[in-house]
Amino acid sequence: MADQEPVRIVDHPSGYRTLLMDRPAVRNAIDSALVHALTKGILSAPGPVVVLGSTDSTAFSSGADLKLEDPERAAVSESLYALYQEMTATPTILVAAASGHAIGGGAQLLIASDLRFGSAGLTIRFPGPGHGLAVGAWGLPSLVGRGKAMDLCLSMRAVGAQEALAIGLIDRLVEDPLAEAQHYAAMVCALDRGAVETVKRVVRITSADAALAEERTRNSAWSGAIPLQD
Repeated sequence: MADQEPVRIVDHPSGYRTLLMDRPAVRNAIDSALVHALTKGILSAPGPVVVLGSTDSTAFSSGADLKLEDPERAAVSESLYALYQEMTATPTILVAAASGHAIGGGAQLLIASDLRFGSAGLTIRFPGPGHGLAVGAWGLPSLVGRGKAMDLCLSMRAVGAQEALAIGLIDRLVEDPLAEAQHYAAMVCALDRGAVETVKRVVRITSADAALAEERTRNSAWSGAIPLQD
């Protein structure tokens, strides 16, 4: 039997694509196959919007797969940073729909997206310095401010949905994030595509790209384990 595909891809008639991470047995722990599938799914999207979600309402993504050996986990981390850069650079609008846990690499998938819809049960955490890493420092300041970004990275504490909404870590708190994100995506698809792409390009004019490169370089040089999940 062939291995199950790690991402379900659905192209909708209104023009957007939905990518659903589909490794529920391991809470969408990230391995190389998942990174590859997400990268391909985003870059090959035929329309102006991609909705990124999960088939499992208890987990958006728990971070790097701890079953991987250290060298492979390091390679996955490197490919993840390449994916974040693709997500921020692509003109495609990325709308994340998140429930349950979003930890480490999974939390960074959220902040690399352009919009974040979350449910009441969402928990976001950026473990990093405790494991010799910087995690999320490249993208958090533009969302929550410098001081709060520092706190989230250094305390590595869990952020619940209400606080995430209050500080700007998510944009909407809704009962059904996937349905709401898909409704939003259909609305965006009806707009002028060139104008939509310009909005993303202008909104993204920050120092985040340089910060992402710095964090990626620092973590690539780290030779220890990379436990980006609980």
